Amino acid sequence: MACFWAPDALYGSTVGVIRTRVGYSGGTKVNPTYRDLGDHTEVIEIDYDPNMIDFETLLKLFWDNHDPTAKAKIQYSSFIFYHDDEQKEVAEKSIAEQQANFQKPILTKARPVQKFYDAEDYHQKYRLQQHPWLCELLGVKGDLLKNSYVAARLNGYVIGCGGITQYEQELPILGLDEAVGDYVRKLVTKYEGQGLIC
Repeated sequence: MACFWAPDALYGSTVGVIRTRVGYSGGTKVNPTYRDLGDHTEVIEIDYDPNMIDFETLLKLFWDNHDPTAKAKIQYSSFIFYHDDEQKEVAEKSIAEQQANFQKPILTKARPVQKFYDAEDYHQKYRLQQHPWLCELLGVKGDLLKNSYVAARLNGYVIGCGGITQYEQELPILGLDEAVGDYVRKLVTKYEGQGLIC
């Protein structure tokens, strides 16, 4: 989906998603970094509860939120990495079905999951980290940027992903005090519906 910051926010604020982390995968270079990516692509790893959301719904978000016909260098290429034969079948079927929605050929490729390399901490929950006082208040840094449910949620909410209705429903379980809750509410309200940005 091109740059990984936008999908991290989108999926992180999706009901049923437990946590997300961004990184590099799909290539052969060992221990890639943002400045030395080699033949890897920017990717997002999504942990989700299959009782709350299914792979097909995650794919719908994928198709609805990027241009799979856009030619891009390998770093920003469109890939679906699948974990098993069932996901492979669903991914390949979705690519074929989506082609009817585009005049140009879809460039998205479905591939088996390969080794995932975490991106540097400054890429993790990038939108949330634009509010450093909030990260400090919540104690969100290092591994928590990759593993925290609340960090995943807030990373999307601060740019309007998920929307105000969902935010209000989830607010009681996020553990935010009133002032922080109000601050995030203002951001969700301000940015809801403005689309994804990288």
